[in-house]
Amino acid sequence: MQMSSNVKLRYFSQVVALCCLLLVVVMVPGTAQESVASPGQDVDRLKRATVFITQVESENLTTTCIGTGTLVSYDGLILTNAHHSVLSDSCPGDILFVSLTLTVGEAPVPKYRAEVVQSDIGLDLALLRITQDFDGRILERDSLPILPFVTLASELSVGIDDTVTMIGYPDIGNSPLNSPRGTLTSFVAERSGGDQSWLKVLTAGAESIPGTMSGGGVFSRDGELVGVLTSAPTPSGTSSTDCAIIEDSNVDGFINNNDRCVPLGGFISVARSVEFARPLVQAAALDLQVTSLTTPSFNVQTQGTPSISTPFFAPAVVNNQPTTVLRSAPAGTDSLFLFFDYRNMTPETVYEVRVTVDGIPNEALSLPPVRWSGGTNGLWYIGSAGQTRPNGRYEFRVFVDGELAMDAPAAIDVGGPALEQPQFANVTFGLLDQNGNLGGSGYVLPTGNTATARFIHRNMTPGQSWTSIWSFNGQRITASQVTSAWQDTGDINTTITNLQPAGGLQPGNYRLELFIDNSLSALGDFIVAGAQVGPLARVFTNIEFRRAESLTAEPNQTPGTNFPDGAHTLYAYFDWEQIEAGTLWTVQWSVDNQVFYRQTAPWSAPQSGSDFTMQLTAPGGLPDGTYKLELLINDILLTENEVSIGIGQLPIDRFNQSEGVRVRGQIVDVETNQGIEGVAFLVISELFSLEDFTWAENQLYALAITDREGYFEVDRPLEFDAPYSVLVEVDGYLPLGVDGFEISRARLAEEGGNPLELRIELTHD
Repeated sequence: MQMSSNVKLRYFSQVVALCCLLLVVVMVPGTAQESVASPGQDVDRLKRATVFITQVESENLTTTCIGTGTLVSYDGLILTNAHHSVLSDSCPGDILFVSLTLTVGEAPVPKYRAEVVQSDIGLDLALLRITQDFDGRILERDSLPILPFVTLASELSVGIDDTVTMIGYPDIGNSPLNSPRGTLTSFVAERSGGDQSWLKVLTAGAESIPGTMSGGGVFSRDGELVGVLTSAPTPSGTSSTDCAIIEDSNVDGFINNNDRCVPLGGFISVARSVEFARPLVQAAALDLQVTSLTTPSFNVQTQGTPSISTPFFAPAVVNNQPTTVLRSAPAGTDSLFLFFDYRNMTPETVYEVRVTVDGIPNEALSLPPVRWSGGTNGLWYIGSAGQTRPNGRYEFRVFVDGELAMDAPAAIDVGGPALEQPQFANVTFGLLDQNGNLGGSGYVLPTGNTATARFIHRNMTPGQSWTSIWSFNGQRITASQVTSAWQDTGDINTTITNLQPAGGLQPGNYRLELFIDNSLSALGDFIVAGAQVGPLARVFTNIEFRRAESLTAEPNQTPGTNFPDGAHTLYAYFDWEQIEAGTLWTVQWSVDNQVFYRQTAPWSAPQSGSDFTMQLTAPGGLPDGTYKLELLINDILLTENEVSIGIGQLPIDRFNQSEGVRVRGQIVDVETNQGIEGVAFLVISELFSLEDFTWAENQLYALAITDREGYFEVDRPLEFDAPYSVLVEVDGYLPLGVDGFEISRARLAEEGGNPLELRIELTHD
């Protein structure tokens, strides 16, 4: 969007008028201040930033999947679910249409096309970027109009019983946005992300959240995005709640069961925490792309249908391990987790957990169908902490791809007094030194001859039968099973047991199970990888960085950790040793300590090797900053290295919040005194005047878009005594502009304090 010379003249013809208007602070009780802070005004702003997404096949433009998304940047970044936007067997479309709510209260209007720029299929999150208009014409970013957007919460600032607002489209795009209010009833923890992996929400009254709202936002009272509504359709689901036939996809002149069924998903009661989306948004905002260039030598595939086994309960989780195994729980229990082993899962697997208490469904503890975010095989947990459980019999049923995946529900009774029962707990692993001290990282051990486990014991009596059994890659090591009578250990409340397999510890996954009187009491998992260096495992070594002048240029031969004159593309290399195929490992990239890439996947390279290669690039070259590469197994950091690009620090984000003057108000029609919808209130950096302003991104300091009643709130506080320029513009009205708009602390105090309330009148052109 560019300004003509005629438009510039209009700006200056209105300078005096705007100067007067901007100096008027509305102080009348019950007018602008109350309206700006009203819930309706806030919801309208959020609705303007919510979009409808349609995935279609390019061959005949038939719809394959639909959903909701939220604009999270003014230049067209959209946060949504992966399951309805990323190309897959269930969503085979290759074009994404984006429809906007141009008028709040009306159905969305198709305006743009978008592309997926970041995604995590397991977490079911995707970042789209608007790249074309509806007809397919390429749009440069600076040619896009300034789009309304919302900010991600700087931290998860909501708690149990807080009021939240959910926004999304209630059907296939024929109706206005739905914005039910509800309550955050609980947090659901799982192996993918800890205590706040999922936000459980309950709408007020009997209103339900349809599957088409999946990908929409969950907002705090402050209007910050705290979660992404999520409900993944099951692959086998063809019921009216999971799937809908909406058009003549086979072009036979009829809309019937012969046409494609568009997956919708069932009713939604959960949202993925925005914390998981932050790295994707950071990478997309900086245009960073990470690619692994090392070709996999092993194809880590599933070896059958997905399944789960050996479910049990634990009262707490430490380092993703159960502290102990519960047979029952006392009254007042406020923390309960279901653990189980899983096999043959994929990122496109859909799983669900249904919980009943005394036979009555408990929505707060249940998890609706969502994408699987773990590996192929391993140990999983799901549960929650911090909420007292009513007494009763709890039954957990796990479904995989719509089918019950357990022979019988996992059940536990809650109630009664706490019993002083014999118990083992808190299994950890390492290597013993000559003084009998356990050393190492706890859950990643080097290859060698001996593994040692230490665990806590309580209420054991001399002579009581107990058993230890070790397993390797899911198979019990028969020779390791030892059953013996408990020996009195006096005042010491910990003990150890060792594994010394024939041929030594081979790379792979190990487990220790501890039984008391033939009942499982505790277990722990660890991974063996790498060579031994003291008590630690040396798995990844020699991280090096080399740069290239373009995406196609060869990297420099000389590695470095400081490239002051910049880099277009960065290559990272590292060596590795003794990693079993299928072992879950994690690679994490950050810039200036802000994570923009984190991926956990099964190891697929040879067991040992050198120069594993990763590529980091951006279309216009890497932004200046200090980049860090971290390599982990079992969430244990094994090695890291940093490289500095340019000045070694990201440019200051002009949209970062800071202390200063908050500006809000109302923009009205001078003749009707009615608020004007869709007006852009632009604050131009103090380095540029109106005459200099060319709509370049670096010239804009802050912005706001008015709601349907004309109210606005600038998205970033203004600094005191800074001489900004201000531009107010909307189609159909004469634009207003002013240079030298600055506010002192004294003036702000005289006129009512923060925020500064403005009332601006526009005249039809």
